[in-house]
Amino acid sequence: MSTEARNDYAQFRQTFFAESAEMLADMDERLEALKTGRLDREELDAVFRAVHSIKAGAGMFDYRSLVDFAHGFEALLDRLRDGRMSVNATVGGLIIRAADILAELVAAAQAERAAPSGMGADVMVAINGLLGEGATPVTPAIAPVEIRDDTHRVEIRFTPHADLMRKANEPLLLIRELSGLGHLKTVCDSSRVPELESINSDDCYLSWTFELETTAGDDAIREVFEFVEDDAEIAIVRALAEAQDEGFGLWLDTEVADVAPGPVALTSDEPGGKRPPAQTSIRVDLSRVDRLVNMVGELVISQAMLRQELATHNLPVVDGLESLDVLTRELQDCVMAIRMQPVRSVFARMPRLVRDVAARLDKQVRLVMVGEQTELDKTVLEELSDPLTHMIRNSVDHGIEAPAIRIAAGKPAEGALTLSASHVGSNILIQIEDDGAGIDRARLVAKAVEKGIVAPGAVLSDDEILDLIFAPGFSTAETVSDVSGRGVGMDVVRRNIQKIGGRIQVSSIAGKGTRFTLIIPLTLAVLDGMLISVGTERYILPLTSIIESFRPAAAQVRQLSGGGRIVNVRGEFVPLLGLGRVFGVSDAICDPVHGLVVLTETATGGRLGLVVDGLIGQQQVVIKSLQTNFTAVPGISGGTILGDGRVALILDIEQLASLEETAA
Repeated sequence: MSTEARNDYAQFRQTFFAESAEMLADMDERLEALKTGRLDREELDAVFRAVHSIKAGAGMFDYRSLVDFAHGFEALLDRLRDGRMSVNATVGGLIIRAADILAELVAAAQAERAAPSGMGADVMVAINGLLGEGATPVTPAIAPVEIRDDTHRVEIRFTPHADLMRKANEPLLLIRELSGLGHLKTVCDSSRVPELESINSDDCYLSWTFELETTAGDDAIREVFEFVEDDAEIAIVRALAEAQDEGFGLWLDTEVADVAPGPVALTSDEPGGKRPPAQTSIRVDLSRVDRLVNMVGELVISQAMLRQELATHNLPVVDGLESLDVLTRELQDCVMAIRMQPVRSVFARMPRLVRDVAARLDKQVRLVMVGEQTELDKTVLEELSDPLTHMIRNSVDHGIEAPAIRIAAGKPAEGALTLSASHVGSNILIQIEDDGAGIDRARLVAKAVEKGIVAPGAVLSDDEILDLIFAPGFSTAETVSDVSGRGVGMDVVRRNIQKIGGRIQVSSIAGKGTRFTLIIPLTLAVLDGMLISVGTERYILPLTSIIESFRPAAAQVRQLSGGGRIVNVRGEFVPLLGLGRVFGVSDAICDPVHGLVVLTETATGGRLGLVVDGLIGQQQVVIKSLQTNFTAVPGISGGTILGDGRVALILDIEQLASLEETAA
């Protein structure tokens, strides 16, 4: 195989697994309906199509175990589709188990490792049992199908383009797939084979004519060739008498046959044929999107520099610059929208997780999901999957009580677990809330003392006590199980969340439940900010965090005994934080009466007044990570390059709100 062919093969293989992951996720979500004992026709058809497409793609790469299992799964679904079998608890459980095994086989194929011996054998036995003792075993997939009275004959002429195999398509695998639909006769045409010295081993010179006797429907035959439609000439003709009542453009139309009989190509646009819906989405390699995002970021920086230069020299090009501003913003919004995906893709995995963990622990848990269409940057979304999985598992294990304990406490036997997502400013809030027993603070402290994390007799605030669950190696579980108790997890969860610029907050009420709140930036690329001055330093404050700015009168400011200060804002007392003191800027204004107070709001609704020298202006900035290049700085979420080439740090309001100002 040439280098080009190997590259094409790798690319097609990658596409197959990407599409399989999407289909498995969609199938998993649709099968949730089985929990209620129902699965309507639309859902069933969608699951069938997903299994069939995975089988067809796997056949192209000769993943035999995957093809064989998918074929058996498909047979069960087909029996349900034609009404010869109905969904009950047994069938529903078998379908869910089959979907799990299918996902495991896809994962094994993607990792290029052999699936465990006998994987899915018990499910295949159960499927064959449901299909009837006299049914032909559904494995292997290429076993000939017994011809029944409703069999029809189809002739297929398949002439591959020369580069078919260079695009990682293998005709033999297509023939195997086709033979699984019925009794197949094959005639090979070698007339296009050149002289020996002219043969290119990567080219395809053969063509085939197939005669298929099958009970399969039109879609099943079409889908065998769906991956090679653009790489071959394909004509499919049903026996004329059998085709008269069919209205598909795929088949020979009788009116046309009277004049010019002949095959009709798959891509035919004849009247009466059903045109496939226009493709409304494309698959783009993420590295290309990342490169485009970086280019837009550089454009934003260049635009800021241009504005700075024009302002310095007082050049009369304001109209043109404003037009550039609008164009840049539209381009940026468009690019960022490409990267945004609904959190639904991650949330969809959680119902199965909750059901499995609850079953292992003999608990009853109802999962409620809210805000599944909330969109988040794809990179951020991918990093959320593992932390969310661990936190959901922890909530079921540690949060929700056993049914007997809940009933004794006057609660319903079934616990409630809510997973929600919502936009707040430039952040997304993801909350995991249970109605369990809450966190036992005394037990938490006792465990921390026992493990040497906290000194005996130490006085801790409520937030500090709850923060103990994030200590490395900390666990309150009495026994180690396959669910939890090893002390590995919550510290890693917080580290992963911090890696994407987020943070975790915990609140818990004894007997009522616990809530974990993840505050995650919508994107890691660009934000709208307010450029502020603190002495000679410049900082960026996220625009969505700002409520107002004002210069307070002396009577509005009060000194606290602990050293901090508060300001009276229309009857509400708000804590003040002097940025000059926090960041050690010696020439900064510390007295709010002589400076300016910027009133900000955190993602969870808290308020904080920042004492600054002044406001310079609104500016869109490109976020550059500090942690990647230097280290994490409390109160700082990143940095950016200003139009004059100076570096400005981007403030993190959530972290600033948690800092204690010892002097102002």
